[in-house]
Amino acid sequence: MLEGLLTWFYDIVWSKPLVYGLLITGVLFSLMMRFFQVRHFKEMIRLMFQGEKSPTGISSFQAIALSLAGRVGTGNIVGVSTAIFIGGPGAVFWMWATAFLGASSAFIESTLGQIYKREEKGQYRGGPAFYIEYGIKGKLGKVYGLIFAIVTVISVGLLLPGVQSNAIASSMKNAFRLEPWIIAIFLAVLLALIIFGGIKWIANAATAIVPFMAIAYIIMAVIIIFLNIEQVPGLIALIFKSAFGMQAAFGGILGAMIEIGVKRGLYSNEAGQGTGPHAASAAEVSHPAKQGLVQAFSVYVDTLFVCSATALIILLSGTYNVTDGGTTSSGKPSMIKDNGIFVEMSNGDKDYSGTAMYAQAGIDKALQGGSYHFDPAFSGIGSYFIAFALFFFAFTTILAYYYIAETNITYLTRKGTGRTTFFWINVTRVVLIAATVYGAVKTADIAWMMGDLGVGMMAWLNIIAIWILHKPAIQALKDYELQKKQLGSGKKAIYKPDPKKVPNAVFWLKDYPQRLAKQKIDES
Repeated sequence: MLEGLLTWFYDIVWSKPLVYGLLITGVLFSLMMRFFQVRHFKEMIRLMFQGEKSPTGISSFQAIALSLAGRVGTGNIVGVSTAIFIGGPGAVFWMWATAFLGASSAFIESTLGQIYKREEKGQYRGGPAFYIEYGIKGKLGKVYGLIFAIVTVISVGLLLPGVQSNAIASSMKNAFRLEPWIIAIFLAVLLALIIFGGIKWIANAATAIVPFMAIAYIIMAVIIIFLNIEQVPGLIALIFKSAFGMQAAFGGILGAMIEIGVKRGLYSNEAGQGTGPHAASAAEVSHPAKQGLVQAFSVYVDTLFVCSATALIILLSGTYNVTDGGTTSSGKPSMIKDNGIFVEMSNGDKDYSGTAMYAQAGIDKALQGGSYHFDPAFSGIGSYFIAFALFFFAFTTILAYYYIAETNITYLTRKGTGRTTFFWINVTRVVLIAATVYGAVKTADIAWMMGDLGVGMMAWLNIIAIWILHKPAIQALKDYELQKKQLGSGKKAIYKPDPKKVPNAVFWLKDYPQRLAKQKIDES
């Protein structure tokens, strides 16, 4: 009953208008900003390491670490293998396309988050709920912002944590024979220790873990690719040929390939979904476009670097499978075989959930001189590495989910007393921990479906909002480019918005000018 209801709602949320709407949105925003994601690539990297911060806001590096904590998760390993399984190697191309074009959506939403952020109780708060209310204005803006905040709390607090914890539990059981309930208890305790410490603890944890985990994973991928360098050109060609149906084995599933590539690309990099602006709004910067550029770069890190590493490992392993779009008598996807093997579980079922064993097999094959044993009961070097990688990837994503949920709880209760906010924040903490525990012990299929529903609902609401509100963000980019040209390198661009165009950008119209004036007085 529950699975049938979820499937019905899932088909509505993830209909073709959302999938192709995300691609079209990315194309049009990229054209409007003259493909800034190429023109400002160096500037993105420079801004990422700028040290602006204050007691109120976190640094740009902390903001991108917190954002990457949310972006780099299960989708980078399990999601990629699912995409390749259902859509074939060509799905990787559509993940790349989603990332490249999605960088423009990430810029718009993160810049809007900065423009409309507010300083509340000694911290910066912002995100789609804030820019929807203050950007659209009036009763419509308030109701729309309220709906987004509620949907987001449900999505990141209840629906999405289970996907991450399920992947952790599965990989740990595969590598170390640990029962899921043991992992569930461990995750619950570790989560509680960090999230009850607030945004500073979460940002510090993300800053410490995210760079380490991403770099370690990419280094492992580089080693594997180097050991099999002669195969890489052929695999790249396979991705491109499959992407446009030019290879016979995958020509009949072009639609499924695009849809699963976009879907898993969005799940991985979250561009346009509305999660990134929460971390972006917490950053201390002198111009909103700075954080927009930094967050656009985080999409590259997630998909073009980490997801690509996973994809090449899987394709090198020769163990990927794809479906022909049909179903078996049991209702599961039917398979076709291409340069790979069928994977059977102990109960005889085919593995179609996109588990991390595909990547495990690729690692084992590369590090064991070309031989490997693709078996769920086998624990090679690959299984241990994937287990640790998934733990760090997925755990930091759950931390980011909590921060997003807390921000929206603060938005929903900001007109109440501090005691009311404190109560609902603690309720959210308990619910998120419970969802994490539940996800660790339930089936992967339902976990992924619930997670996709959360992503899809947020994406629908946010994409509509950024189309309504995109002009101030594009104007901010133009202003930043003009100031950088006039001031030259080493000079700080300062955002001074037109109050007629963004009358509710209170921080930039009132708070920030007062701070700058105070700084001048102190310096004199």
